[in-house]
Amino acid sequence: QVQLVESGGGLVQPGGSLRLSCTGSGFTFDYYSMGWFRQAPGKERVAVSCISSGDGSTTYSDSVKGRFTISRDNAKSTVYLQMNNLKPEDTAVYYCVTDWASTCTVMNGPTGPYVGWGQGTQVTVSS
Repeated sequence: QVQLVESGGGLVQPGGSLRLSCTGSGFTFDYYSMGWFRQAPGKERVAVSCISSGDGSTTYSDSVKGRFTISRDNAKSTVYLQMNNLKPEDTAVYYCVTDWASTCTVMNGPTGPYVGWGQGTQVTVSS
């Protein structure tokens, strides 16, 4: 079965950096686009970023553009989210997701027919 295991969350001061990792198994990783969502307390789950499987093209939400970088290593079945210049408003649970196609649909929102979800990893940005 599809399994996604995230790691790398934690507590960081404003302006700091974290790198999230998500390793997939149970599916052909290099075929699917991969993405990240986040959900802050009391708020809806929103898309953060996506990377396609073919040409590796990337998309970002406006709130993280220029600060976050998504990448993937197909040999390791892992997708990464490098987060720099973190702000308190980045505090959320971050979820890895396997898109249902080779092109990104993650930015359309959390209700798509995604192949799988990770368990989430907490990111807290606070001084």
